[in-house]
Amino acid sequence: MKTGFVRCFVAFGAVLAIFVAAVAFSASALAAKYSSVVIDAQTGQVVSEYDADSPNFPASLTKMMTLYLTFEALEHHTVSLDTVFPVSAHAAAQEPTKLNLVAGQTIAVHDLILGLVTQSANDAAVVLSEGLGGTEAAFAEKMTNTARAMGMDNTTFHNASGLPNPFQKTTARDLSKLARRLYIDFPREYAYFGTEAFTYHGVTYGNHNHLMSSFAGMDGIKTGFIHASGFNLAASAVRNDRRLIGVVMGGVSAHARDMKMAALLNAAFDGRPSPDIMVASTEGKKAPQSRMTLHMIAKRAVGGLANLSPISKAEAATPAHLASPHWAIQVGAFRARAMAARAANTARAHVPAAHSKPVVVVMTRSHHGAVFNARITDLSANEAHAACDTLHHEHRACTVLGPSVQVAGQKAGGATPLSRS
Repeated sequence: MKTGFVRCFVAFGAVLAIFVAAVAFSASALAAKYSSVVIDAQTGQVVSEYDADSPNFPASLTKMMTLYLTFEALEHHTVSLDTVFPVSAHAAAQEPTKLNLVAGQTIAVHDLILGLVTQSANDAAVVLSEGLGGTEAAFAEKMTNTARAMGMDNTTFHNASGLPNPFQKTTARDLSKLARRLYIDFPREYAYFGTEAFTYHGVTYGNHNHLMSSFAGMDGIKTGFIHASGFNLAASAVRNDRRLIGVVMGGVSAHARDMKMAALLNAAFDGRPSPDIMVASTEGKKAPQSRMTLHMIAKRAVGGLANLSPISKAEAATPAHLASPHWAIQVGAFRARAMAARAANTARAHVPAAHSKPVVVVMTRSHHGAVFNARITDLSANEAHAACDTLHHEHRACTVLGPSVQVAGQKAGGATPLSRS
């Protein structure tokens, strides 16, 4: 009798602990705090910070550690890029975003790496964790031990993907240390973070870091989002032989997070005070900058327009275009025209304000061959940004294109409209 009572009591205690953790986790979703840090990649010196030790959930920034251990295995020759790992039922059952892997199939390490870098695929992260660690739990323990060895004292991992877990915590400062170690320890593999698109089984996945195509000098590294964390981003950019690494956590939207990162890095490269210092000093009384002002901040580079790409230069040099009604959004880049058209139509169906807007497939050429860009056009600036905000909340790729970007892209990249519907 007593034994049965003890077992019931223990079981009740376990359930209660899980319930308390779940309640705390749900509450945190309403209180994800903004934090940031910018460091010098060579020295590790902090350039600017704001609440950098505030705990938060890493979300998909978790995958930076998953990739660190993968790169380590490659360097130690315990696996190769051609090594294939089996897909377990556990891996296949992960929530999106994912590569839609099927239990029982196999997939090469090379494809798994690109799946994490571009699509931030949760199923791919679990396949890597099981292939390298036996089980995801064992791999997560190694992730935590590696973090501690790096000086990431406030970080604990419980999974390889960053999907919601109430006990998986980190800080902006800790993640900046990890991002730096990825660059310092694996300079060759770090180049993976610059991958713009990855095609697997006929589907092309674009990189979720949209600043890669608009911010001068940026070449990585990772985005992240769950409701409890807000919108997170670790990014690295180099200008005039100086590399900076920034981490922003707790952004209210993907767009706001990206613009904040752009402002922080621009200020750091230019030797100006951090925008976060100004916000803190006014205790929130400072009038927020308009979306259009922030859009221009993201395009501004140190030293003027000379450091910008042709597309970014055209946009930064023509502020009058901000008032143009002919903006667009790009929702993916594909190897086939039909796939691009299908992606644009699918995205349009998810944005009520864009239901009547035309879909355009624009072809550009690179050393990899033709790329078909899926776009929705004839939007106002506000409509374009609102559309991307909506799609980002649904974890869909979206990049805002100003009128001059489209014109410059057609001139510089040889883009040609192929279809319209």
